[in-house]
Amino acid sequence: MAYPARLNPHLEEARAHSKQWARDRGMLEGSGVWEEHDLDSHDYALLCSYTHPDCDGPALSLVTDWYVWVFFFDDHFLEVYKRPQDREGGKAYLERLAAFMPMDLAAGFPEPTNPVEAGLADLWARTVPSMSMDWRRRFAESTENLLNESDWELANINAHRVANPVEYIEMRRKVGGAPWSAGLIEYAASAEVPAAIADSRPLRVLKDTFSDGVHLRNDLFSYQREIEEEGELSNGVLVLETFLGCTTQEAADAVNDLLTSRIQQFENTALTELGPLFAAKGLDPQSCAETLAYVKGLQDWQSGGHEWHMRSSRYMNGAGSGAGSEAASGTGGGGVGGPGGAPGGAGASFSMVPVGLGTAAADIAKTIGAGAPARARSHSHVPFQRVGPSALPEFRMPFALSMSPHLDHSREHTVEWAHRMGILEAQPGIPGSDVWDEQRLRRIDLPLCAAGIHPDATAEGLDLTSDWLTWGTYGDDYYPVVYGNARDVAGAKACNDRLALFMPVEGSETPVPATGLERGLADLWVRTAGPMDLDARRVFRKSVVDMTDSWLWELANQTQNRIPDPVDYIEMRRQTFGSDMTMSLSRLSHGRVVPPEIYRSGPMRSMENAAQDYATLLNDVFSYQKEIEFEGEVHNGVLVVQNFFNCDYPTGLAIIDDLMNSRMSQFQHVVANELPTLYDDFDLDADARRVLDGYVEELENWLSGILNWHHGCKRYKEAELLEDRADVPRWLPPVPSGLGTSAARIHLPGWEPEQSLPQMAQ
Repeated sequence: MAYPARLNPHLEEARAHSKQWARDRGMLEGSGVWEEHDLDSHDYALLCSYTHPDCDGPALSLVTDWYVWVFFFDDHFLEVYKRPQDREGGKAYLERLAAFMPMDLAAGFPEPTNPVEAGLADLWARTVPSMSMDWRRRFAESTENLLNESDWELANINAHRVANPVEYIEMRRKVGGAPWSAGLIEYAASAEVPAAIADSRPLRVLKDTFSDGVHLRNDLFSYQREIEEEGELSNGVLVLETFLGCTTQEAADAVNDLLTSRIQQFENTALTELGPLFAAKGLDPQSCAETLAYVKGLQDWQSGGHEWHMRSSRYMNGAGSGAGSEAASGTGGGGVGGPGGAPGGAGASFSMVPVGLGTAAADIAKTIGAGAPARARSHSHVPFQRVGPSALPEFRMPFALSMSPHLDHSREHTVEWAHRMGILEAQPGIPGSDVWDEQRLRRIDLPLCAAGIHPDATAEGLDLTSDWLTWGTYGDDYYPVVYGNARDVAGAKACNDRLALFMPVEGSETPVPATGLERGLADLWVRTAGPMDLDARRVFRKSVVDMTDSWLWELANQTQNRIPDPVDYIEMRRQTFGSDMTMSLSRLSHGRVVPPEIYRSGPMRSMENAAQDYATLLNDVFSYQKEIEFEGEVHNGVLVVQNFFNCDYPTGLAIIDDLMNSRMSQFQHVVANELPTLYDDFDLDADARRVLDGYVEELENWLSGILNWHHGCKRYKEAELLEDRADVPRWLPPVPSGLGTSAARIHLPGWEPEQSLPQMAQ
């Protein structure tokens, strides 16, 4: 916990107001959920006073009312729908709540039928007049996610199913409500995030890391209450305990390590990505200041939320917080769980900590120090270590392989196309740009991949798929060599800006291509986007831009010699692999038969992400030697796991293999259990169901085709890797020469001065 907790001076005002507000809305006596003692012991005013230390009294009271409402909703949904496992009733209840968040207050509200509806109507009417339409849209969406994804938790309870770690992190952001809390931070801090950057990667990562930190911390404190008392399955400790097959305490330690990693990712993003974003978007000083005030608000929430968890009787917070709860909150609510609390504790104990105003900073040095080994480890990877051939597990692939009959034709077409585009030769005036030649292209054999993922494509369609795979793989190889070795992030950004010009949504005016990368994209765009309407072009263009932008993320980590945080890695890997782009093409081919909200639904995103993660991690397993030993890469899932758990290669590989199998099981679970329910919920007609069933089959072909390509191509085999690196390695930085420069030369492990460069490469 890197930030000290501070207390808002308007605490008592918020306490008195929120109790009266809850009583007026029917949340206390007679609700069947809370009595006055429950509200007092939970002390949401204390939570908001710690998490929003700088806002005025009326703002603090309004924010506190929001938290009283959301926690009441959680307990109300538990009592009325989760415990009786009434999914149909819960679904109808949740759908009705959206009507209490109109964008225009003039539209009015339905007549409330319960305390949750009454509370939401009042809060929405009091909050939105001071906020922009953009904020209203974003906050309504996060509120609906928070409410609707409770249905996912209920479905898992009914199926007695514990989520896998990646699925859990993604869904917890929606169920747990921290993105919703981030929206209230904008209100309390009077610091709306400018619309121009609200959807950018840095702001998304800041919100996601904030959310993950809040939720993982809550999971640690609420383990006993949720698992033992409520029969809950959505808890990060239980998820890792199940996935890793370890003890509860070991899982709790791993959750805390992940919490530390997410906080450090937050800090890295704030310090390294916001400045360039402000410059790129040309933000005025006021917008920059408001964004930074929002970031400060996220920090305040992290530290304040931790302090509240230590004091609230809602959670297992150990013997050390009982006195603090009484002293600081005046409620007399002690700890519920922990070693001295309810029987059958989780086994996670908390040491005594200083309590009372002014003491939070006393523990800062210790908590910062607790994360120091992980931070140092992520920046101290030694590149080009000898690791030997990649070990391959028994890959689980339940889908049969089908192959296109046009494979041989497409192989020759792709070579001809690559020559014509100029990507098999050095680019004029760009050092180190001879990254591919015809022999390497034939070894990579990307048409083999295309033939498996699109077995039913026409000859022309297979050529197009093969060319896209060729262009994307070439770009993925080109950026680290041309821009990464030179640490030229600005040059890579300029290249990205140029590439975007070759994908016009309207009209056909483009610059004259200056490189093979530009020439190839210009050709592919005309062939692919020509038949599309404007909306489809915008969607597809964004998927390509997301992929090229993800290459900049890789370069930034390469420049910092930073092994990525595991969650950030998994999520960005979907873009660096180009899988979002591939799936976007498939969805666009479905025309308008399927409503667009289907593709935005939880089950569809869950299915697609599971498939993407299986494929990207599979690639990491095959490419481990290529990337770690021959390229000095830090972007490999096995290495990320080794770094996070501080474990060896076999252990990291085993964890990745387990995660791949979990994601495959999730893919199959969604197809078998969640998609039929989705079809019924949206009352889809036969044509839409047929198209979506065909999309599932496309993803199955995509998975089996990618595995077949990895086995069949020569991109990852040691003999070919050694042959490719027989020349002077392209990854070596320029060595300074002249008087006084000898000390600047870097000594790489395993490299003695008498060795020649070809010897080093081998």
